[in-house]
This record gives sequence, C-alpha cells and structure tokens, in this order.
Amino acid sequence: MTVTLNLRARLRGLPLPAAVAACLLSFVAFWVAQRAANVTMLDLSVYRAEGETVLAGGDLYAMRATSANLPTTYPPFAALLFTPLTLLGVPEMRTLATAGNLLLLLALVRLSLRLVGRDRPETALWAAAVLVWCEPVWTTLRYGQINLLIAVAVLWDLTRRENNRWAGVGIGLATAVKLTPGLFVAFLLLVGVARARAHGWAWNAWLRQAATATGVFAVVTVASAVILPYDSRRFWTEMIFETSRVGRKEETANQSLSGVLARLLHTTDPGHWWLAAAVLVGVAGLAVAVLAALRGDRPMAVVACATTALLVSPISWSHHWVWCVPMLILLATRVSTAWTAAVGLVFASFALWWVPHQPAPVRLELHQNAGQMLLSGLYTLVGLGLLAAFAVRLGLGRRRQAGQPGRDVRAVQAVQPVQAGQAVAKE
Repeated sequence: MTVTLNLRARLRGLPLPAAVAACLLSFVAFWVAQRAANVTMLDLSVYRAEGETVLAGGDLYAMRATSANLPTTYPPFAALLFTPLTLLGVPEMRTLATAGNLLLLLALVRLSLRLVGRDRPETALWAAAVLVWCEPVWTTLRYGQINLLIAVAVLWDLTRRENNRWAGVGIGLATAVKLTPGLFVAFLLLVGVARARAHGWAWNAWLRQAATATGVFAVVTVASAVILPYDSRRFWTEMIFETSRVGRKEETANQSLSGVLARLLHTTDPGHWWLAAAVLVGVAGLAVAVLAALRGDRPMAVVACATTALLVSPISWSHHWVWCVPMLILLATRVSTAWTAAVGLVFASFALWWVPHQPAPVRLELHQNAGQMLLSGLYTLVGLGLLAAFAVRLGLGRRRQAGQPGRDVRAVQAVQPVQAGQAVAKE
C-alpha cells in the first residue's frame, strides 16, 4: 500500500507537459507498430460495406464483405450510422478510425478516472499512455472496431449528475447499436426499483435514466424500421437468434463463458451447460452490481455490470474487453499495486494467442490441453474472480454495518448513491 501511495504521489508531481509528451510518444509508437503489423481493419471494412448496402438499397443481412466473407451482425440502426464511411477513401477511413479510437481511449480513461473520483488531466494522459498497449485496445484498433465508442457512451451516462436530463441517452444509443449494453438498462431499472421501494415507491433518478435509455433505444429502433423495414423485420425476427453469424463459440478470441465451456467440453456448442452458467453468473453479477450501487459504490457497480455482460454474452471477443480500462483504474485506486499489475499483465500479455488456434475447418481450439485452456480463458477467469471479490467485499461491508448499533442502514443506502454520483460526476 505504501508503494502504491508513493507511486501516486510521484505521478501527481509530474507536470502536465511531461504527461502530454509521454502520451503522444506512446500513441505514435502504437500507430507505427500497428502499421508495421500490417493491420487489416477488417471490421471497419464491413461497416463501410454495410453503409454502401444501405445506400444502394440492398439486402443488409445477405451482404458479405472482405476476403473473410464477413456478414452483418448488428441491428439496422448501426448500418445507418455507418453510411458516412462511404464518403471516405479506404486509406483516409483507416487513418481517421485510428485517430478517433485513440481519442476515444483518452475519453474512456478520463471517464473511468471521473468514476473513481480521480479526474486529473495528467493522470489520464499517463494512464492512456500505458493502457493503449493492452490486448483488447490493440485488437480493437487492429480490426477498426467500435468497442471504445460503446464503452464511452455508457460511461458518459454513468458519470453524469443524477439530475442530468441527458443521462440515459448514451446507453440507449449503445444498446441500439450492439444490444449487449442493454444489461445496463436492467441494472438501472433494478436499482431504481429498489430505491423507490425504500421511499414509498417515489420516482427517482435511476428510474428516470432507465426510462430515458429505453425510450432512446425504442425511438431509434422504430426510426430504423421506418427507413429499413425489410432489414429490420429480418433482424428482429431471424438474425437476432442466429449467434453463429457472429463467429464460432470455441474460438480462442471468444472470452465469454460460452467460449470457455466450448473449449473445455471440446464441442462447438456448449448448449445447456452455457445457458445454466450464463443464468447463474448473470443473476449473481447483477445482484453484485445492484447491491454495490445501493451501498453507494458506483465504480464497483459499473465494473460489475460490464463484467457480467461480457461473461454472459454468447460471443465476447477479446476486443470487447476494453472494459479492462475502467477495471484496471478501479483496481489501481482500491487495491495494491501488485494485484493491479497482475491483472494488467493478463490484458497486456496477449497470452490467449499463445495457444494453438486456427480458423475452420481445422478447429485446433477443440483439442487444447489443460494449460492451453487456462491461457485461452484468462479474461473469463479474471472476470469471475473480480465478481467474487466484489461479492466478498460487499458481504464484509454488510457485516460491518450490522455491527454498528443505532445505524439506519436503509438511510445510508438511500443517501450514498446520491453522494457517490455527486462525487464522481463533476462536470
């Protein structure tokens, strides 16, 4: 703990120009490394093809793009958002996407620091200079993915003041693009209902934010259906159930419960085993997130909800784990440097790619040994371990509260979320 405090003190003492220089140097080195690796930005090319298909009036879900023959997997609203990409040439599009994602990383770091109450520009720059080298961030930029944009939209909402009228818009839009952030809507609703129940069923900021997110999602989804009626009908009645379009569950890159179980059971479809595990972890993870929010620990609640969404999703590619950014920042401000470094090493080591992996039809992932399965499931294990640690901490906190005579626990639960929101949402 002393080492951690000394490190933080030294970082605070470094001037802003040094932080700017370090961040720029790291970002330039990252950009050069990506170009040297000849990154393909395949997903970005798929997004551009989706925009072209919409403008041409083609069948969005019959489209295939790039040499990998990749299909459309997002709702129609996302394809509408991708239409501006058609105005750019491919080199310009790739350059703009790389620069934009690096700026989004800075925004994600800044919002993560705001979440934990440590919002300082120089700290954000130093952290971004290091976190850009994590595998989820590297792979997001390698493919030209939108994960950083989704995470920023969600965190922007969750670091607003509770009475902010726009809180909920980011989550609603993110859910309309990629569905998985919808778990945050459930989280907001559950916290809101719990707080309303404790106050005579009075309307509160959590319920308002959940309602805003739901309303925004509904409006843009209906608008998309008006503009693209055929594609919308196909997605919501057919494509949404075809998870195989996204990819193979057993792939090493799939860092969700379904991927770990598929590799563990040596099967392409873990079926009921995954469903049982997803329900169990989903309920437990949401319970941890809701309880943390009611106790006034918004950072723990947000990271717990994001981790739960990643674990229970049928497919969570390694680049979806850009939520390691707020996760590591939370750990850096709550626990020892050693634990933060250990978790950081998991995300920076690229260890999941050390194991045999091969596209179909070979499917080497179905023949991994115990050590290889451990390496290819590290993100999932970190997520499960983090939820377990949060649950233990909340349990210990409950026992401490119960041991203080005369304390009104319900009053504490009612006041703390407001205080936490005010503390971390300075605008």
